Amino acid sequence: MKPTVFHPVARLLHWSMAILILAMLFIGVSMVTDLSVRHPVLVSVHKATGLALLVLVIARIIVRLSIPHPPLPAIQRLAAGASHLLLYGLMLAMPLLGWAMLSAGGYPRPFGLPAIAPHDIQLYAVLRQAHGWAGYLLFATVLVHVGAALMHAWVRRDGVLRSMWPGPRAE
Repeated sequence: MKPTVFHPVARLLHWSMAILILAMLFIGVSMVTDLSVRHPVLVSVHKATGLALLVLVIARIIVRLSIPHPPLPAIQRLAAGASHLLLYGLMLAMPLLGWAMLSAGGYPRPFGLPAIAPHDIQLYAVLRQAHGWAGYLLFATVLVHVGAALMHAWVRRDGVLRSMWPGPRAE
């Protein structure tokens, strides 16, 4: 029998990552537009949070694949599945692109992580652009995700948002 709500661990990971991803998007935008003395602090926070998100998304994928979750409304399974694949792909790609970008640029990596790309300034330029464009795509995908959640809550009123909402829920 399928559950009617997401497991508390899945909800905790979802909402923790939602907060961190939104923070990262705003920090990332601030970093590329800010040349003040705050810039090194923003970069450090961005790197550490990106690494935390990489660990959390791996945990989230494991939870998603190992713990049953509520079924989606039949007509929306394809769209929801595709959007979730895109979200998970971007949540994995963003920190990996950032890590590779730092490696290629010869920049220090958080917590002494090893380089995952060769030191190459041309590769760095490509990875930096890819990281930026993936950030825009992630932002757009998050907006669509939030819009779909609000549509489920306010228009369809089908319990989809309620199934992921934080806090205790009855099955």
